Amino acid sequence: MQNKNYYAVLMAGGVGSRFWPISTSENPKQFHDMLGAGSTLIQKTFQRLNKFVPTENILILTNERYNDLVLEQLPLVKQEQVVLEPAMRNTAPCILYASLKIQKMNPDAVMIVAPSDHWIEDEDAFAANVKACFDKCEKEEVLCTLGIKPTFPNTGFGYIEYEKGTEDALKKVSQFREKPDYETAKDFLSQGNFLWNAGIFMWSAKTIVNAFKNYQPAQYELFEAGIPVYNTDNERVFIKENYPKAEDVSIDYAILENSKAIFVMPATFDWNDLGTWGSLYDKLDKDENSNAVVNSNVLCEDAQGNMIRSAKGKVVVVDGLNDYIIVDKEEVLLIYPKTKEQDIKKVLNKVKDKFGDKYA
Repeated sequence: MQNKNYYAVLMAGGVGSRFWPISTSENPKQFHDMLGAGSTLIQKTFQRLNKFVPTENILILTNERYNDLVLEQLPLVKQEQVVLEPAMRNTAPCILYASLKIQKMNPDAVMIVAPSDHWIEDEDAFAANVKACFDKCEKEEVLCTLGIKPTFPNTGFGYIEYEKGTEDALKKVSQFREKPDYETAKDFLSQGNFLWNAGIFMWSAKTIVNAFKNYQPAQYELFEAGIPVYNTDNERVFIKENYPKAEDVSIDYAILENSKAIFVMPATFDWNDLGTWGSLYDKLDKDENSNAVVNSNVLCEDAQGNMIRSAKGKVVVVDGLNDYIIVDKEEVLLIYPKTKEQDIKKVLNKVKDKFGDKYA
């Protein structure tokens, strides 16, 4: 059952450069079927939210250059639902802009802000978690987030520390913590009241707009001036002129670290941010030699633990390679150790320097 006061904002402006060469600045990972499952990541995310958020209440936040990709991949979405950033300014400005648009459409709106490129297994559990947060946001002036129970001391995520001593499903957040080093991450896990920050947020439009008013007055003033033209034909002109003036700041730094009324729900669904080839490897089924394969017809000899991807139906023969990322795309072939996956961004920059931007 869909509720007309439920809204969603899909964040779809990132480039996902750690998934190069599949993810490029022209065609980032959210627009690819990374799992070989028949749907792109943004299509999966849209379908997941559309189970409880009305189609017309889902906004897609993205960069101008991806407008056509969004409309092509999400045929139910109309042009006015695509909120275009004329300049890259991190997450706070675009969330404020979308929130003001939604508040103008419906002053009683509650909304979820979610990345478009994550993998979530149990979609019913996801919907139940979000609705529980929505219920709290409708009744109280609070900000909510979903936290992921950590399975190992990951140094690649920020953490959410919550107050102990309550049996309530929603826990009061004591602080957001930056990405830790390994020893600190181990300490977080041993304390038992730390969750991974998945970047999934819920609040009422009214509450988040008030938070900007209080904690980011200059940013609020800039975007408040556009309220008369939001959701009209004159909106684009205002945004083209004013959006580049916005401060480049994340929602975490601008609002969440300042707010005193944030609650976190420990998620009851399996989650993966699909941030790297290694995290994709972890999520995929493996063959008898622990190779994960997307699209390829693979013949492996003495090859284990590899992440292999090619065009559909391409025959890939691998002999004597263990724990490698092997990705074949028309004009780029990547053969790279899995242990060095965090360096793929650096490799991409070297490729750009030597061969030009067309491969990026």
